[in-house]
Amino acid sequence: MEAYLDNSATTRCFPQVAALMARVLTEDYGNPSSMHQKGVDGERYVRRAREIIAGNLKVQEKELYFTSGGTESDNLAIIGCALANHRSGKHLITSSVEHPAVLRAMEHLKELGFSVTYLPVGGDGRVRVTDLEAALQPDTILVSVMHVNNEIGAVQPIGEIGALLKAQDHPILFHVDAVQSYGKYRIYPKRLGIDLLSASGHKLHGPKGVGFLYVRDKVKIKPLVFGGGQQGGLRSGTENVPGIAGLGAAVEECYRELEEKMDRLYELRQLFCERVEELEGVTVNGLQGRESAPHVVSVSFAGVRSEVLLHALEERGIYVSAGSACSSNHPAVSATLKGIGVRKELLDSTLRFSFSVDTTREELSYTLQVLGELLPVLRRFTRH
Repeated sequence: MEAYLDNSATTRCFPQVAALMARVLTEDYGNPSSMHQKGVDGERYVRRAREIIAGNLKVQEKELYFTSGGTESDNLAIIGCALANHRSGKHLITSSVEHPAVLRAMEHLKELGFSVTYLPVGGDGRVRVTDLEAALQPDTILVSVMHVNNEIGAVQPIGEIGALLKAQDHPILFHVDAVQSYGKYRIYPKRLGIDLLSASGHKLHGPKGVGFLYVRDKVKIKPLVFGGGQQGGLRSGTENVPGIAGLGAAVEECYRELEEKMDRLYELRQLFCERVEELEGVTVNGLQGRESAPHVVSVSFAGVRSEVLLHALEERGIYVSAGSACSSNHPAVSATLKGIGVRKELLDSTLRFSFSVDTTREELSYTLQVLGELLPVLRRFTRH
């Protein structure tokens, strides 16, 4: 049996998404900038995807820009806004548990003379709004906080953050990395005070290599990619029509009967958490129930290295991710796991299990069975 439980890394395309992309690649393959009928057909797919996503977010279609994925969207939002607004200030705020696409962008801006404040998280994995308020400065121009943490599923208080920033006496832009949450939550940027929002297709059963950035109208932002002036000049380059079409179709399917899908995911998550903690020396990290995201579970296994357990599970057809990035050549410890107070000896003994609408009870039962068989064996091996 195979159990794919690494959906926070990537998801399988919905069949209708793959079929639509195949048609665009082989039949309606025109360049959307071309003036002939093939080009018009290509532009129609781009327009339809924009319409779907704008309706879903309750924003204007002109506020959406298609990118190559979450990393580009994060970079464009952070670097593009910092460069466009530097005369108003050079102070940026983010959290210590962001995705590298955000943290590396911040590091780049520090090299250009910007200053960055990194907020810690509490034992629940969340940023404290009081810490953010205390970190605000007269020259703060941008705050970037992810919606759902990709390692433990912690849900950040983005509504509270948005309200706080909008109450300040000088404008502060709010960017949200929604790569792990879009497709699982109904997100309305204008209600939440979000100025910029990043999302990625392959996290929600769409294709890899495509995503979008929502940019609230009138927000000053500079392009990072220059060329033919497509997408209002903010993101030049021929649009990835098959990818964009697939992204739109995936969004449409994800949000069809969303609440029912998420209820089922929460049931599966609860079942898995309860049963995995029955195993000796096993701890689930982070919050439980509806206070956490429905699809991410971080689990520590005392006495077993995460890399060893990961490959042992792989040999049995079970696919998961390590909870911390560990390599003999470039050791690194998860800032998220450290931030929530995971014991030192468990930092390299943590795996992430992540679910999707395709995940079944049978897959979870099989995984729990295999874990029950492997853990005693691997622990004996480790002791010797």
